[in-house]
Amino acid sequence: MSAEPDGPEDRLRRFATIWSRAVYPVTSTAATRPEFEERLLPVARRLSEALRARSFDAEAGRAAGAALVEAHCTDPEALSRTLDCVDAYLVLYCGDEGDRETLRTRSARLQHAMAAGFAQALRERTLAEQEAIAKAALQAQGVVAQALHATEARFRAVFEGAAIGIGIADLDGTVLQVNGALSRMFGLTEQALLGRNVRDWTHPDDAPQTWRLYEELVSGEREHYHVEKAFYRPDGTVLWTNLTVSLLRDADGEPQYQLALMEDTTERRLLNLRLRYEATHDALTGLPNRTFFFERLEKALAAGPGQRFGLCYLDLDGFKTVNDSLGHAAGDRLLVEVADRLQSCATAPGEMVARLGGDEFVALTTGPDTRRTVDELAGRIMNALLAPISIDGRELTVRGSIGIVEGPAGERSAAEVLRSADITMYRAKAAGGNRFELADPEADARAITRHGLTTALPTALDRGEFFIEYQPLVHLGDGSVRGAEALVRWLHPQHGVLSPDRFIPLAEHTGLIVPLGRWVLEQSVRQARSWRDANGGDALGPLRINVNLSPCQLTHPGLVQDTVEILERTGVAPDALCLEVTESALIGADDDLLKPLRRLAEMGVDIALDDFGTGYSNLANLRRLPVSVLKLDRSFTRSMQQFPADPVDLKIVEGIVSLAHSLDLAVTVEGVETGAQAEQLRVLGCDTAQGWYYARPGPPERLHELALVDATG
Repeated sequence: MSAEPDGPEDRLRRFATIWSRAVYPVTSTAATRPEFEERLLPVARRLSEALRARSFDAEAGRAAGAALVEAHCTDPEALSRTLDCVDAYLVLYCGDEGDRETLRTRSARLQHAMAAGFAQALRERTLAEQEAIAKAALQAQGVVAQALHATEARFRAVFEGAAIGIGIADLDGTVLQVNGALSRMFGLTEQALLGRNVRDWTHPDDAPQTWRLYEELVSGEREHYHVEKAFYRPDGTVLWTNLTVSLLRDADGEPQYQLALMEDTTERRLLNLRLRYEATHDALTGLPNRTFFFERLEKALAAGPGQRFGLCYLDLDGFKTVNDSLGHAAGDRLLVEVADRLQSCATAPGEMVARLGGDEFVALTTGPDTRRTVDELAGRIMNALLAPISIDGRELTVRGSIGIVEGPAGERSAAEVLRSADITMYRAKAAGGNRFELADPEADARAITRHGLTTALPTALDRGEFFIEYQPLVHLGDGSVRGAEALVRWLHPQHGVLSPDRFIPLAEHTGLIVPLGRWVLEQSVRQARSWRDANGGDALGPLRINVNLSPCQLTHPGLVQDTVEILERTGVAPDALCLEVTESALIGADDDLLKPLRRLAEMGVDIALDDFGTGYSNLANLRRLPVSVLKLDRSFTRSMQQFPADPVDLKIVEGIVSLAHSLDLAVTVEGVETGAQAEQLRVLGCDTAQGWYYARPGPPERLHELALVDATG
């Protein structure tokens, strides 16, 4: 066995050799096979460079296709062999060490470009031959008598040697002459074609105007026409041609003959169909892809009055786990099996299934009554997924979430329909999966609004759209204002003032909570300094500021440093700041998570455990947490708004307060709304409270006014 070529030039030469050997037998050339190989070598080099180029160059492929025609490789078989050769050997010999999947994709695109370049060059050559034939035909009738013999000889040479089919018929349609190329196209002898009538060559795929143009030509109303036409061969196969028919007139200008020029486009048409299929179908499953699906959906949405559509958007639940545990090959086999099952669900007229990508599939149904059929289609899909799928000896259970959109045609665009189906599918997934949900315009609007807010968040802080309101913290013993909790608001240009529950979860999801939280902390601490300065130092006592920390901020490495820098920059003492952390964020917290809070507590910053009682934490766990304040959740004290309160709630709160005080923890109560509630909490020993009974969140000036009233009242 011979050794593989070593250098890039050797491998390129080997590719050119294989190419020339494949194509040379179907090439009309006087060159020897080695000479033909030398002609292909620069073309192969350009293909090799295009394969490995940084950006794709379609011109290299088109030029390679044109070069085949220039080398007299005009037989469609030459193109077919070339594409097979490029597909099999270009990446192997010219791909070097590049990523094979990327190179295969680039090779496929080069093949498409080569086919286009070949077709264009062949067409230009054919048109040139047609022009030469037409000139020869005219000259054959218009030259003087003494040059007639030479002219006819030239015409006969062109007529017989042309690569395209040529036929001459009289005005009644009777075939008088054909050349060898035309005979070979039809698979018939010249004698079998002579005497046939043109009008007998009809085909079901004839364009509506084909025979109208023919009648206009033979009657002298037009000089020529060009159509794409199909013919039946004797063996039942179909011959597709580019057909140009011209009218030949006699010396007096009267119509005399019709001249037909035929270019065999059968192979090119089959190639285009193959390329079209590859462009519109998923390579893995064979289902229509996103491009094809959008074409069908847009057509369905453009249907006339009375027509409706139904769409099922399916996403497999837990598919990533299959890929991660069994590998992508197993995941691909799973997708193929799912595709086969889905295909069997959409067999009725007006139904189709497509793969959008990954583990996302869509099923479409159209007609006048899709309200019923789309529900039935979704049910068939869910039933089809019930049976386990065997992959590598494992029985895998397949689950899926489906979003359904149904409605009349003509009201929404394809993009809007798919977006609604996608939103609905995620609603089904959020509800536990393995189910289908119907689209809800209100739910769509909320999801779209959430997306819009998420998109606008990054620039909202830079544009100064956030502001802070403050809710006072009141001492239950003497009713004095001891501080305030900072509550951030978003003044959105379109939606107005948004409360934290509308945007804080979005900020946490995107990571923007860290810069937003840092801004809130700095603004709040600055406000505490302003209150102190306005009160003439400590005339009214220190007003403490409470600032909420999200779980994302807790794990951010810059938390301690940012807090220290802000306190030092503003000149505010650490004991004037209280950071509130939700109980759920600290459940099961290890020492690494608690370390930043401990450092802050050691500096003198108070740490409050917010929403206490909702996280199901172990009460004994309080001893290891660096907290100094418990903020009791309002659910424990809601019954105290009326007198007398629920005795069970009283006992629970009394127990929590007693436990907190035994651990040297202060107790703050949220959501105080009535005087009866405030009085019962005071009797139970709670230290401070906040709620609408005292004041709603407001601007910082109002808190200063409340503090002054307490101080002077």
